Amino acid sequence: MIDNTKMQTELRSLFAQLKIFFNFKENIVEMPVNRNALIRYKAIDTCLRNRRRRWTLEDLIEKVSETLYDYEGMEKGISRRTIQSDIQVMRSDKLGYNAPIIIVEKKFYTYEDPNYSITNIPLSDADLSRMTEAVEVLKQFKGFSHFEHLNGVVQKLEGHIYASAHNQHTIIDFEKNENLRGLSHLNIIYDAIVHEYVLEINYQSFTAKAPSLISFNGWWLKEYKNRWFVVGSKTGFNSVTSLALDRIHEVKANKEALYEKSKLGLTPEQFYEHVVGATVNEMRPKRILIKVRGEHVPYVATKPLHASQKIIETGDKYMIIEMRLIPNFELEREILGYGPGMEVIQPEGLRKRLAEKTREASRLYSAE
Repeated sequence: MIDNTKMQTELRSLFAQLKIFFNFKENIVEMPVNRNALIRYKAIDTCLRNRRRRWTLEDLIEKVSETLYDYEGMEKGISRRTIQSDIQVMRSDKLGYNAPIIIVEKKFYTYEDPNYSITNIPLSDADLSRMTEAVEVLKQFKGFSHFEHLNGVVQKLEGHIYASAHNQHTIIDFEKNENLRGLSHLNIIYDAIVHEYVLEINYQSFTAKAPSLISFNGWWLKEYKNRWFVVGSKTGFNSVTSLALDRIHEVKANKEALYEKSKLGLTPEQFYEHVVGATVNEMRPKRILIKVRGEHVPYVATKPLHASQKIIETGDKYMIIEMRLIPNFELEREILGYGPGMEVIQPEGLRKRLAEKTREASRLYSAE
């Protein structure tokens, strides 16, 4: 157990801020997630630590109500039942407090231990491990200024965790690409989508010789394998377009232009329901049959290519899977990545395209 009281207090305070913002589930770390509850616990703690005054239940209710008004602007008073419930929670180990709250003379509340405070509870090694994992999750939001005010908190929390446990190391390694171009555009695009502003984008596709200016109505952001896309429509066009952020040279919001909302009537989840990746070429999925061979069988069985994957036949060192998908570049790349371990049976068009690409690859190696 770590016994640096000051550091533990700050760690709990910092992590409480993070939990309040992200509304983390209790299985990350056993701490209160409700802002008002946290304020009430701290107000009660402050009262009970002040031993120059004797605190009745009515006194605690009044003090907590004043504190909530100061911090949250809540004018409605707190009920007796709420404060009594808070005291029971603080007495229990539900949040790890185990507060020694006693009643003196059947009327006055106080701490049996005059040195006790809920802010002095030491953190266990398990707590530090969970906090480290939570910090790694939070760091994935890098690039969104919507979360910028938490950057300092995250860095401070991370520093304290490592200082508290000298041999503490990250046990979760997320896939990321810190050098990916276009991440600096995330915030302005995100903000434009939220406020329904038209985006003026200087964009250059991989096939274009020079960038061109596009008036674009962004509907949502899509991430696939560390690459970000803004999805929407060009002004005056009905078709859905995906623009890769790493191909954007410049972007700004035009707050005066008329924003064109999506007419799809679909959520992003529904739009990508039948694809692998971020490209939707059409809206009608096809029945795709693939024969998986050899060492790839158990891997594909436990890590499906898509949520619609079903195993319809198994044999000696092979299986046939069925999916309902819209063929696209990302799916082709996934299949080709398995080399001879995957064979497309149908549809015929997809089979022919992959066969030709396989022959081209074979010719490259045959030249050696």
